[in-house]
Amino acid sequence: MTQRYVLISPCRNEAHYMRQTLDTVVGQSQLPAKWVIVDDGSSDATPQILAEYAARHPWIEIVTRQDRGHRAVGPGVVDAFYSGYGAINPSDYEFVCKLDLDLRLPPRYFEILMQRMSEDPRIATCSGKAYVEEGGELIPERHGDETSLGMTKFYRVSCFEAIGGFVREVMWDGIDCHQCRMKGWIACSWDDPALRFVHLRPMGSSQDSIFTGRMRHGYGQYFMGTGFLFMAASALSRVNQKPYVMGSAAMLWGWLKAALQRKPRYENPEFRRFLRAYQQRALLVGKSRATRELMGRS
Repeated sequence: MTQRYVLISPCRNEAHYMRQTLDTVVGQSQLPAKWVIVDDGSSDATPQILAEYAARHPWIEIVTRQDRGHRAVGPGVVDAFYSGYGAINPSDYEFVCKLDLDLRLPPRYFEILMQRMSEDPRIATCSGKAYVEEGGELIPERHGDETSLGMTKFYRVSCFEAIGGFVREVMWDGIDCHQCRMKGWIACSWDDPALRFVHLRPMGSSQDSIFTGRMRHGYGQYFMGTGFLFMAASALSRVNQKPYVMGSAAMLWGWLKAALQRKPRYENPEFRRFLRAYQQRALLVGKSRATRELMGRS
């Protein structure tokens, strides 16, 4: 079982991007034992492209879900992921990765992640860093080092099972990292050249607009339990990131709108207490030091 990993990719109408992801996975220095791709009701050429690659690579398996009539972000993506997870026996693998089909990966991506997790058994989940292409240059999406990125969540299967997997709620890709820290494990990402990947669809965007995506992020932070001061500081830190100022305003308005409407929050009081304490410490000393202190106590 050592060094066996399985990829699970929810997708819907990804014909424009998916060949780049498919080709860079097929070209990995260490191939997955299996890749389950869940077609969540695509109406473009996605099914034909998937059939083409599955015919050439026997370790690619396609799971088809009924068309719900629209792209479902957040909980809908997790539901599609679990359609793929249900098609495997997790104990057959050491690692599992939720992988989006709008990425271009470097050739040793999964080999390096597994090597680093083997070297440090405290790492529960990890990833590289996302970049976008603008004018021929690679621009970082600026994710924190204390999280694994949602578009490529690489997990130790034992840890994934121990935290109960992904919650089927918005902000699932933040909740899981904090749950790992609650158990004394590390969630992280590295900005090494060999682990930098291209995100073909901008972070925080949606099928409607990037502002809708940023508002959704703000609502997700509210749902998770993030306090207003931490949310404001997070939004302020992104004022110089496109779309300048307005993107940060949309994030903050998403949080405020949910608070004004008294939307429900994640029903885990112990988690929310842990999150608030961590965020309050991060406001005082920075996220990096707050995370190191937490790991030192674990």
